[in-house]
Amino acid sequence: MNFIFFITGILLVFVIGFLVSNNRKQIKYKRILIMLAVQLILVFFMMNTSIGLTVLTKVGAFFESLMKIADAGIQFVFGGMVNEGATTFFFVALLPLVFMSVLIGILNYIKVLPFIIKYIGLILSKITGMGRLESYFAVSTAALGQPEVFLTIIKQIPLLSQKRLYTICTSAMSAVSMAMVGAYMTMLEPKYVVTAVVLNIFSALIVANIINPYDIEENDDLIQVEENERVPFFQMVGDSVMDGFKIVIVVAAMLLGFISLMELVNVIFLGVFDVSFQTVIGYIFAPIAFLMGIPWAEAVQAGGIMATKLVTNEFVAMLSFGDIANDLSDKTIAIVSVYLVSFANFGTVGIVAGSIKSISEKQGSYVAKYSLKLLLGATLASVISGTIMGIVM
Repeated sequence: MNFIFFITGILLVFVIGFLVSNNRKQIKYKRILIMLAVQLILVFFMMNTSIGLTVLTKVGAFFESLMKIADAGIQFVFGGMVNEGATTFFFVALLPLVFMSVLIGILNYIKVLPFIIKYIGLILSKITGMGRLESYFAVSTAALGQPEVFLTIIKQIPLLSQKRLYTICTSAMSAVSMAMVGAYMTMLEPKYVVTAVVLNIFSALIVANIINPYDIEENDDLIQVEENERVPFFQMVGDSVMDGFKIVIVVAAMLLGFISLMELVNVIFLGVFDVSFQTVIGYIFAPIAFLMGIPWAEAVQAGGIMATKLVTNEFVAMLSFGDIANDLSDKTIAIVSVYLVSFANFGTVGIVAGSIKSISEKQGSYVAKYSLKLLLGATLASVISGTIMGIVM
């Protein structure tokens, strides 16, 4: 039964992608099948073997320990502001991002992160058949996040073809940065977060192969990674602290606005139609949720969460998901959890387009022009990842 849902879910993605594809004759079906096979092998290994489950547990425990270490600084600065036994999202999930940002800055500074990204990118390129630049970018996005990751290829962005630009932007919206993983683990099961990070790298490239297929000449496939001017170590630490705190404030402000706006829309819908807005969009997304493998009895609730992520952001959706997760089956929780771990929403399109435009006016205008197609691609990538997860549950 799970395999049937896997086929229907992938076919859904393929049909939608095929309809909006810019060059159907260049779609590399063999390449797509290889990436799907790799995803299936990875998810079976991670979820159904003792070694895989041990790795997931260790990774989850590692991030939990990092969050506890981050709590030392939080308690020193804000200790006593929260009642004993109480939890506040800002303190538990967001403020640790400052510490995570510092760790990433240090790993980048001592050249550990660039080394890992480079060679994992090369391996990924061999598996996927994609260009080295695309593979490098897919891995680096999962480590660095956006918009910072665009700065690593700043000189190449103005020279990229529109097709290659679409691929890297889809990767940027489908992956999540390492700094955010700890925050997600406070709302979702760590094993699903880790699995989603791995799956999304391939899912974004699969979608790009369907919607945006192209060939690359060997001479065009060059990677010139830009390095920031080396600054003193403690200046780098200070800059990383401020970068992390900016993320915290931006995410907190977005949550304040979007959650309040969602509540307003729900109140209006309840007053006028006697049904909440989330229920309405849940019915719209329910068929997609069902084809991904979610039981029909839970499809409307799951669809509402999936749609919430699209129209607001993943944090709002994860918080809403936490309110209903106890009433859902393990399979639905797994599929929806993996689906939520990405940046595929309207707000991120603006961030990506703005980041590109700050580097190249021409390329930024192209990204803005095809923003809905970019959002569609990133959302389909999330559907693939969720569908893959469903086959092992």
